[in-house]
Amino acid sequence: MSRAFLTIGVLLLLVFGAAAQTPSPEALGAARKLVVTLKIADQYRALLPQLLLKLRPVVAQDRPEIERDYDAMIAPGSDIYTPFLNAMIDQMAAVYAQTFTLDELRQIEAFYAHPAGQKFLEKSDALAQASAQIGQDASRKAADELKQRLTEALRQKGHKL
Repeated sequence: MSRAFLTIGVLLLLVFGAAAQTPSPEALGAARKLVVTLKIADQYRALLPQLLLKLRPVVAQDRPEIERDYDAMIAPGSDIYTPFLNAMIDQMAAVYAQTFTLDELRQIEAFYAHPAGQKFLEKSDALAQASAQIGQDASRKAADELKQRLTEALRQKGHKL
């Protein structure tokens, strides 16, 4: 989940005006390497089949002969994904290259390339879910306690609640 938010956030940065400065080819190369290490393309690859399956009824119009050809065209390994995947990787790399210095890109990539970084990536969705649950629980408990305290304080001031 958090990696999905990361991907969406980066794409929003791109759309809504990441820095206008053009990064150096070296920075773009380091950023591409980071995007690969972060396995962002894998997330995108996982989303494309779902998108194409949603398009199937619209394109095929309940015609079995079209459905068969459509299914063959979108089969895993199909080149239909390649231009979109490459464009996404280039755009993500550009955003990272505009956001971080070359040295920062190298440091970030070095961390995520190590086992601890890979484990962090692997566990990040579960950690994000656990963190969200902890935050919701803490907020609920705080709201209940604050409501009780504030109600009592207002009653002591003579308000009828």
